[in-house]
Amino acid sequence: MAQEKIVVDSTVPATAAEAWNAYTSPDRIKQWNFASDDWHCPAANVDLREGGQFISRMEAKDGSFGFNFVGTYTTLIENKRIEYEFGGRQATIDFTPHGNQTHVRVTFDPDNEFPIEQQRNGWQSILDNFAKHLAASATNA
Repeated sequence: MAQEKIVVDSTVPATAAEAWNAYTSPDRIKQWNFASDDWHCPAANVDLREGGQFISRMEAKDGSFGFNFVGTYTTLIENKRIEYEFGGRQATIDFTPHGNQTHVRVTFDPDNEFPIEQQRNGWQSILDNFAKHLAASATNA
């Protein structure tokens, strides 16, 4: 029996084009792609095309643990939707503009290793960091 997909979302203080750029630019990804302050994303590579691969290195700041988050883009609709496959699972990111804000919704297949709530909370924390990054970028603009 297939598990239900997990959904996390946030409204970010940026246009859809700005949110897309922050979500797909390696330099920007390194600034927000981690679930807690004791983790970081020291490296990110993006081949932004259908069939292209991305890799984000996620590590505990103390060096005790780390992993590569790797996926392959399957659908790209600029400033609107990203779909990718990762480890036999699927994820979709939708960017829906609301004036000068954008609703970002991430839908993904859960893994069989960690509890659903833990997965939802982790991905929501990463998306919350994304929103904070965009808020800081807007403040510094």
